[in-house]
Amino acid sequence: MSFNDWRSYKISEVGKVITGKTPPTKDADNFNGEFQFITPVDMNGQKYVRNTARSLSKKGQEILKNFTLPKDAICVSCIGSDLGKVVKTSTVSFTNQQINSILCNELFDSDFIYYALHNISPIIRSIGRNSTAVPIINKSDFSEFEILAPTDINVQKQIGYILSSIDDKIENNLATNKTLEEIARTLFKECFVNFDYPNADGNLKHSEFGEIPESWSINGIGEICYVQNGYAFKSKDFQEQGEIGIIKIKNINGNVVDIQNTDFVDVSVVSSLDKKFKIESGSLLIAMTGAEVGKIGLVPLTEKNLWLNQRVGMFQEKIAFGNLFMYLLLSTDMYQTAIQNSALGSAQPNISASAIESIRAIIPPAELIEAFGKTIKPMFQKILDNLAENETLKTTRDSLLPKLMSGEIEVNG
Repeated sequence: MSFNDWRSYKISEVGKVITGKTPPTKDADNFNGEFQFITPVDMNGQKYVRNTARSLSKKGQEILKNFTLPKDAICVSCIGSDLGKVVKTSTVSFTNQQINSILCNELFDSDFIYYALHNISPIIRSIGRNSTAVPIINKSDFSEFEILAPTDINVQKQIGYILSSIDDKIENNLATNKTLEEIARTLFKECFVNFDYPNADGNLKHSEFGEIPESWSINGIGEICYVQNGYAFKSKDFQEQGEIGIIKIKNINGNVVDIQNTDFVDVSVVSSLDKKFKIESGSLLIAMTGAEVGKIGLVPLTEKNLWLNQRVGMFQEKIAFGNLFMYLLLSTDMYQTAIQNSALGSAQPNISASAIESIRAIIPPAELIEAFGKTIKPMFQKILDNLAENETLKTTRDSLLPKLMSGEIEVNG
């Protein structure tokens, strides 16, 4: 199909545009139900939203019935730092007012439009940032955005299929990782919560956490790992392209570190920097400031040259396999709450490395942590392998995307 058979369409021509809404928050009965309620925090680079931080009850759904989104609706964040993020709904869903959604008409393939919007997301971000102090794009302006599309919907579907096949593999890898992590968590609970571990003698003693095995202790988690602070890179040194990637808090999402969408510095900036700030594959990082203080993430296997920015901490093991133990411990609701409660400052919560290390926990003997680590190591090796493969798949997809969307690579329906 020739690129001459493509044309420009306004988003309003592609389908119906719906701006989301939030039901009255003062009524708790509107929330915590079966209906997904998508907000920008749920838009973490995945194609489909399958789990949301918030949900609506039947009562909340009834209030927003005129804003109902069916499966495969395309949602675009149109305000703030999340401006331009794009996802699709996996089921009947609703969004808040920060998101504009598109219900494609019969002339357009929803997968193609999803990727077309991904392709112009930098334009959406740049226009929004030029509008007000708080980046925002309203419904009418959003509806006027233009995208290029083949006039033949079969060509649209073929392009959508090519790109979707990559995202499907990424999602399959994530599903495998979720299963492996659930197995590891079950073993962790049996061993370190239920105290059902090899050679357990059943002798318990009283502690502030209740009854614990006699040979265990209550102490700061710094007994297992210490926290390395990041380096205070200068803002003037940051670049949009380069070989030296800098990991910031924004790169930690969903217990994984995004090593693709980083800021960069020139190699000269790190040439004499202490190697303690250099990030290795498989490292465990933690956010130490801001609204999401305490969130943690594993670094995928990579050969990229990555360095640690200030206010991001990196765990360093004192006990073999301490990082895996710490990952499973600190990603629980109990310890996420403990970290947040230890953070200082109301407007901008902060937690120091020493404060993290001082968080008290039940500390098993080192030999038990090591034995547990050897058991779950193959699971996390597979998890890290899958994360590494996903980084490669994302690079391939993002390389193909502009070529397919510009007609540089011709596709026949």
